[in-house]
Amino acid sequence: MAPSTTPSQFSEDITWNSLKRAIAASSGFQRWRTERELTDTPSDLSLEQLVSRYLRETLETLAY
Repeated sequence: MAPSTTPSQFSEDITWNSLKRAIAASSGFQRWRTERELTDTPSDLSLEQLVSRYLRETLETLAY
């Protein structure tokens, strides 16, 4: 049986997907991928994983 999705969860999913696409299209993300030679997305890394990794590394850098 599929888990039920509340309207709030649905809205959050739509928001995250839109944000994820916007981040992936940004020049900063594209530069980050190029610097790490991730221009051809490996099959084992999804866009969600790449964006999450980019955000984590960016926040770690800002924390210094």
